[in-house]
Amino acid sequence: MMKNAKYYPWLVVAMLWGVALLNYLDRQMLSTMRPSIQVDIQELQSATNFGRLMAIFLWIYGLMSPLSGMIADRINRKHLIVGSLFVWSAVTLLMGYATDFSQLYWLRAIMGVSEALYIPAALSLIADYHAPNTRSLAVGIHMTGLYMGQALGGFGATIAAAYSWQATFHWFGIVGVVYAAVLLVFLREKRNAQPVQVEKQPVFKGFRALVMLLPFWIIWLCFSIPSIPGWAIKNWLPTLFAGSLNVPMGEAGPIATITIAVSSFMGVITGGLLSDRWVQRNVKGRVYTSAIGLSLTVPALFLLGIGTTTGYLVASAFCFGFGFGMFDANNMPILCQFVAPRHRATAYGLMNMGGVFSGALITDLLGKSTDAGNLGRDFALMSVVILAAVCLLLVFLRPKTTDCLT
Repeated sequence: MMKNAKYYPWLVVAMLWGVALLNYLDRQMLSTMRPSIQVDIQELQSATNFGRLMAIFLWIYGLMSPLSGMIADRINRKHLIVGSLFVWSAVTLLMGYATDFSQLYWLRAIMGVSEALYIPAALSLIADYHAPNTRSLAVGIHMTGLYMGQALGGFGATIAAAYSWQATFHWFGIVGVVYAAVLLVFLREKRNAQPVQVEKQPVFKGFRALVMLLPFWIIWLCFSIPSIPGWAIKNWLPTLFAGSLNVPMGEAGPIATITIAVSSFMGVITGGLLSDRWVQRNVKGRVYTSAIGLSLTVPALFLLGIGTTTGYLVASAFCFGFGFGMFDANNMPILCQFVAPRHRATAYGLMNMGGVFSGALITDLLGKSTDAGNLGRDFALMSVVILAAVCLLLVFLRPKTTDCLT
């Protein structure tokens, strides 16, 4: 059977890489196509209305994340992944037919529900297919799909200008629906725990088990705190570049997003390879790799805050992206050292909620900071927050095994 072939765990990563790309691409296109859409839907000319449209996705995505994790721990993750991809792709397709703000608003809300179902299920499935000696690299490769989707989302305005915003939504929606059919044929579920045992568990048993597990909350904090600069970089780095270099957004945006995408890609691969080898010799190898990655973001954030030349800012952004990539590749693998397979999706769902809410908070704060002319200062201050997360990680996180199975 194909599922038992040696190459199949990597084929799973490859198939889910495409889903990860669409997951971020479909959500990002709206922001870059705003100038085209607001010609036909004039309510989007208001920044307040546009903010509501972006915020409804984040709030629903964050609130749904723990629930989506619990669902993934109890039902067939293949069906959950395929179903969520199908729904958000259908929503993307329908957004091309929207004619007023309320239609876009509710479609965006449905997209928040469907996209939230994907990440916990996908990462726990990859973790079940890959043993500790390849787990970080596999997760890291999957994360590059998210980065690629985010980077390609920046070209939404270019495609919309060449064709139309409606056609752009239509075509990417159709691609997702077709890809869901492909996954239905080739993707296979794999449970390291016995399904019968899982079915007998009360619905909230996994949740209660996690609440009582102190190392999980340390991991949760070490994930949520770095998400603050992580979302700041996603949403505000082009603005910081434009302000610090005194260049138009059309020039600053590609420099910022491409630098972060390339450096993050290199970071997750380096962090994945290093962590998978280190953990074979030292059970804290993944923790050390993650701490090294986060440590690189500390000077990077400080230098981003005070830099005023292109070379200086690009070098700092590269350092941040590389370090954050090393950290990103190891979140789920570290979680696997403390949490049993049957609770991992629930755990990652809770972590995802913390990360998204951190992102919503910092995005709002940096908007006010930008209006006050303090964006650079506040980027530099975030380095102190990350330093605290590094200390927390190194002092309190002490795994006893490379893979917690019970």
